[in-house]
Amino acid sequence: MMKKLVISTALLAASLASRAHAGTFDFAFAGPGVSGKITLTYGTATDATYPQAFEVTGVSGTFTDTNNGLNIVDAPIGALVPITHATPEPTNLLAPDDFSRFAVADGLPPENHGTLSFTNLFWPGGSPQTASDYPFHGGYFDIYGLLFEIGNGMFVNLWSNGDFGDGTINYGVAVVTEQQALDYVGGVSAVPEPSSIVMLGIALAGTLGLRRRLNG
Repeated sequence: MMKKLVISTALLAASLASRAHAGTFDFAFAGPGVSGKITLTYGTATDATYPQAFEVTGVSGTFTDTNNGLNIVDAPIGALVPITHATPEPTNLLAPDDFSRFAVADGLPPENHGTLSFTNLFWPGGSPQTASDYPFHGGYFDIYGLLFEIGNGMFVNLWSNGDFGDGTINYGVAVVTEQQALDYVGGVSAVPEPSSIVMLGIALAGTLGLRRRLNG
């Protein structure tokens, strides 16, 4: 009976692993004045530093932002901004290899130093700490996140602020042009959470008596 259980568990784990290495993932997010539905596509390529982080190859869906008079309602999500492999701050030893920057001339918080950072990485099991001076982590994305177009010269940065200790993941959203930051919002939630993706894997490991979990 134990042998049969081990075989069944191994087969199911292999199935989960194959799905985690290529495919699409659908999720929704909502926060103060912002919301969206996204389908992201990813392949087998991973970040050179973090093999558990898959490089997103495409995004689609809709984005809404009613803050600051923007009146963006169900704007179609366009192309990802290509990663640039920028250099993080010298003291940041944990940034992914795909760390990139996008310059915004005015309006970002001072600690951003005039750029948004992004990696376009998807973390099915939740992101680890990816900045030496920022301990919070977890979520589909790291603290740098995705950067994609929504038309009319506007771009959206969606990132994870991590788990602040209450078991939920806080996300952030910025809407910018190359000239100006138009909105910058925290307190955004996503559904489903990464924990629901890995819950079955954790349960399987338990069954076998084994088991592990601002700017550059």
